[in-house]
Amino acid sequence: MNLGTYLTRSARYWPDATALVCGERTWTFAELDRATDRLAAALLARGLRPGDAVASLAWNRGELVEVEFALYKAGLVRAPINARLGRTEVGHILEYAPVRLLVFDAAHREDALAAIEAAGTDCLAVSLDSTSGAELSYAALLDEAAGEAPEPVDVDEHDACVLNFTSGSTGTLKAAVQTFGNRLANMRKLLMNEESRPRRDSRYLACGPITHATGMTLLANVFAGSATHVLPAWDAGTFLDTVERERITTTFLVPAMVNMVLAHPGADGRDLSSLTSVRVGGAPISPQRLKDAVALFGPVVAQGYGLGETTSAVAALSSQEIARGLAEDPELLQSCGRAVYDTELRIVDDAGRALPAREVGELIVRGPDCVRAYWREPELSAETFRDGWVHTGDLAWMREDGYVFLVDRKKDMIISGGFNIYCTEVEAALYEHPGVQEACVVGVPDERWGEAVKAVVVPRPGHAPSADEIAAFCADRLDRFKKPRSVDFVAALPHNRNGKLDRKAVREPFWADAARRVN
Repeated sequence: MNLGTYLTRSARYWPDATALVCGERTWTFAELDRATDRLAAALLARGLRPGDAVASLAWNRGELVEVEFALYKAGLVRAPINARLGRTEVGHILEYAPVRLLVFDAAHREDALAAIEAAGTDCLAVSLDSTSGAELSYAALLDEAAGEAPEPVDVDEHDACVLNFTSGSTGTLKAAVQTFGNRLANMRKLLMNEESRPRRDSRYLACGPITHATGMTLLANVFAGSATHVLPAWDAGTFLDTVERERITTTFLVPAMVNMVLAHPGADGRDLSSLTSVRVGGAPISPQRLKDAVALFGPVVAQGYGLGETTSAVAALSSQEIARGLAEDPELLQSCGRAVYDTELRIVDDAGRALPAREVGELIVRGPDCVRAYWREPELSAETFRDGWVHTGDLAWMREDGYVFLVDRKKDMIISGGFNIYCTEVEAALYEHPGVQEACVVGVPDERWGEAVKAVVVPRPGHAPSADEIAAFCADRLDRFKKPRSVDFVAALPHNRNGKLDRKAVREPFWADAARRVN
């Protein structure tokens, strides 16, 4: 098998159709196919062979799509590096993989070269921009390709395709090994989704890093012959401008992006009528924010749940289900949906026994897109991947009709006076307050109760709620022991490199001097 053949086929079917747009540059399918042929040939000419890793370190740009499909064609392993990582972490990845070739942009040149030197590995430095002699230019690398397009390298579906590096909640970088079979299963799953599957006339807007979750639709888009528009950098105003100008039909947003779009001046006056699907994922979103998103985008908002260890979404709540939640089943708005396509979901206790409906336990997942191991981490792999199931570390419960309701990460749950309190439940109440733009709930030390609930809130522009007002508002909607015991107001909350709310960073200052750290 070879995933790159899907691009070649689309180039044969629709050579002059737009495949990719980034900034001022546009690629047709024929142009993208030729560029990836040249790069694949150049990599093979450099002596790289299946199993060798190639990494990228750059902000969003079209060449990253070229790299992805060239690696498919050459049967090489892709190690996308988050562009916000520091050089120490980059060096760790280069050595850990180990990476044979690193592609980077001008903004990351110093970090890339320093990381290569620190790693001490045989890694070729390739700059996407101008060079100063210490590295090879991307254009020069392409010029090394032979005239003939290389034959696609035949790979096994169980071979490593992508090393998906993530720190998760552990703080230590680890790589989920996504195989070529996992990636193929992800493509099939996207194509089976009647609501948001790419079509010939689709125009998908990639808003976040295309090396990670935002780019997971690229293979399916190419298969279907649809266009992908890539934002070089996230900005709510640019997002709205692009949707209007390019008549974007589908996109994917993390909740933090949704918050920024909703808060953008004049957002409700934009023409967003071209949108047929706005998928929200990457982190939990409150029912109130779902309602706000539907009010802005229309009845096209869907949400899903997945993680790097599952390659793609494993549960989804469609726009029709969200509409049903708004009309008659408000509990449904708290759900991340039901199992998608050929995925299996279970809720289990600590012994791995399946739990009955509405009982909280750990969510575990099984399916052809699910990862089987972390790269070179046998102990961690044995802990997470058991008997074909991915143990997510997320606490959840399942309704009688199969809808899954996430309640918290195991490590984020607050235990106050012997009661379990789920941060996301308190945050959902906070988001109902008209003066709250963004909120994060954490447990803080408490001599009497062990932990107490603290809310850290970003007020909406033009609003100035008080701590007592916020606490009383939550007390009207939650059990009394769940309401925030204290409320702090801040100008902004920290987010991690993937745009998710960084709960650990919010929590850490409150526990810095504590003698006992429960989390």
